[in-house]
Amino acid sequence: MVSSLRLYLIRHGETVWSLSGRHTGLTDLPLTPHGEQMAQALTPLLKQVSFSRVLSSPRLRARATCSLAELGTDAEIEPDLAEWDYGDYESLRTPEILNKRPGWDIWQDGCPGGEAPADVADRADRLLHRLRKERGNVALFSHGQFGRVLAARWLLLPPREGRHFALDPASLSILGTDADHALRPVISLWNASSSFFRSGA
Repeated sequence: MVSSLRLYLIRHGETVWSLSGRHTGLTDLPLTPHGEQMAQALTPLLKQVSFSRVLSSPRLRARATCSLAELGTDAEIEPDLAEWDYGDYESLRTPEILNKRPGWDIWQDGCPGGEAPADVADRADRLLHRLRKERGNVALFSHGQFGRVLAARWLLLPPREGRHFALDPASLSILGTDADHALRPVISLWNASSSFFRSGA
């Protein structure tokens, strides 16, 4: 692991389905007008950082967030940043799934016709293996569930521990290393919105 590497994880802005709690994996939804405003509000924060690379999920909502945050011209599409494939549960809300399958927990059970937690962790590990060879600041435009798995794997935790990391639309998180222990991965910032920075918190 390279101590100078910092991963800036940005979740995409609001969509109609994220607003209503529908699981959105492969479905390519645009941002809502409010989601576009959320993405644009990230611009002053991200302009303060010099990025060595900018990577985006191939999904429209992530690419649009990247573009509206004024990093789109430098972005490379990274398939491993795509959201969890929800398979048969695509477009459903958790209560609807629980009505059909009581006790279901995505962090334990995954999705029939889609990805299991181990599948998502494999993608996160593959991406992190490549990124750990990088230096500097790398921007990652991605998604809620995948971002939570990515954070867990950065910390060398099982993917199920991603359940403990809430990740809101258009939030900024930073994965880095301990200043005094270069080989110790840490979360330097988590789930911060643009309003968090405006408030001076």
